[in-house]
Amino acid sequence: MKHTGENVVRIEAEALRALADRIGGPMARAFQRAVELMFSCTGRVVVTGMGKSGLIARKIAATLSSTGSPALYLHPVEAMHGDLGMVVRGDVVLALSASGETEEILQLLATIKRLRVPLIAMTGDAICGRLDSRSSKSAKRGVSNVRLDENPHFSRKGRARNGAPGESKAAGGSGTPLSTLAAAADVALDCSIAEEACALGLAPTASTTAMLALGDALAVTLSEKRGFKEEDFANLHPGGKLGKRLARVESLMHSGDALPRVAPSTRMPDVIYEMSRKKLGVTAVVEGERLVGIVSDGDLRRLLEKRGKDVMDLTAGEAMTRDPKTIAKEEFAATALAVMEEKKITSLMVVDENRRVEGIVHLHDLWGTEMM
Repeated sequence: MKHTGENVVRIEAEALRALADRIGGPMARAFQRAVELMFSCTGRVVVTGMGKSGLIARKIAATLSSTGSPALYLHPVEAMHGDLGMVVRGDVVLALSASGETEEILQLLATIKRLRVPLIAMTGDAICGRLDSRSSKSAKRGVSNVRLDENPHFSRKGRARNGAPGESKAAGGSGTPLSTLAAAADVALDCSIAEEACALGLAPTASTTAMLALGDALAVTLSEKRGFKEEDFANLHPGGKLGKRLARVESLMHSGDALPRVAPSTRMPDVIYEMSRKKLGVTAVVEGERLVGIVSDGDLRRLLEKRGKDVMDLTAGEAMTRDPKTIAKEEFAATALAVMEEKKITSLMVVDENRRVEGIVHLHDLWGTEMM
């Protein structure tokens, strides 16, 4: 049984390797055109698919949305019962179908064309393979006029120039018909595979893996093209462990009346009172608004060991730790945690560029972020 599992993974890995080769080679132009269509989209990327392809389409839509490209999933059956109103001019449709002949998807084509919405297809048509074959055969015959840029995989107008609907002159002139979906698309992306990983060769396995990977490739390329940054990702992921890891210090820090602070001249009994009242085990020592030091529980213990009860005669300025570790409020909570772990401390003062105190973030606050 373990050999079956190993074989499944190897078959799917081979499908991904072949897909990567196509993206970097014969499908590069079509892939780039698909990215440009989605990048210039003024609406949303509407992703649709049926059955297993539909499940992959849902994931692709979610990945696009979470990486800065607004997207939604459109169920093709529900679309025919009113949900087609979700598709408007300015959108781009990304349709997934392994066969390219999924009836529920094909029923949407008339409306997509009427709305003049660009259509990108992911199908199992071996488009690139046929293009490679054509180029190879032409080279053997000494023909030098085969141009892949004339076959951008494939606009409908381009197909009309290359042959009758359904004929694959644009795909290599072999007479093997393109699928209806690929032929109708403005851009057709090749998700073909050598074989499914299912022993019967029937269950979508390698084909859906290839579609998922191609969707991820489009989404990540788009996010980089948009200049999508960590802070953008954090803004779109406010919930869950990931969102909390990307939370800003500003959202977790204690500020205002909750911030313990004393002046350098404050006597030690009042320093201890302030630390106890704010329940953070530390207080900032400030001159005006500028941080000059901190007094912590640890500082008090060490002073008591050295000086005993004479500690109560000291001022905050005499007992404080000068130049404590600080952080800016714009930093990530994960960065604050890393500093605390490295320095073996439990709190960080939050200051601006002029060392004016803006707040304090404590280790207890980070426990709630599920980073601990």
